[in-house]
Amino acid sequence: MAEGNISQERGAKRTPSRPAKGIRKQNRLLRHADFERVYKQGKRHFAQSMTVFYLDREASGGPRVGYTVSRALGGAVERNRMKRRLREAVRLCGLPSVPVDIVVNPKKTLLSADFTDLRAQVDRAMQVIGKAMQ
Repeated sequence: MAEGNISQERGAKRTPSRPAKGIRKQNRLLRHADFERVYKQGKRHFAQSMTVFYLDREASGGPRVGYTVSRALGGAVERNRMKRRLREAVRLCGLPSVPVDIVVNPKKTLLSADFTDLRAQVDRAMQVIGKAMQ
């Protein structure tokens, strides 16, 4: 009887996974050249746990966001945890509705920061960017 259950599980159709709740690919900064352009030509907003670089885009479309975490901030586990926390904070706060490229660069204090504080910092940064781009 146990074998029957195994074969039924193998042949069973999978339910479609839930839709991604993160930021869509079209709203992500992916190319190295785009990151470099934002760093060199963009403006900065400093927060307690991060530095946010942003640059106005003349091209149509929505905002794009990228994350950079230096190896100096820790091992892969710590760096990935920082990126996950930042992505969730940005997802919850939302992006400004203007065409802008944003790069978020965390500081070491991000790991120990309370998530509500982190979310407030991201929200404030997005408000500043939205006002600066109008």
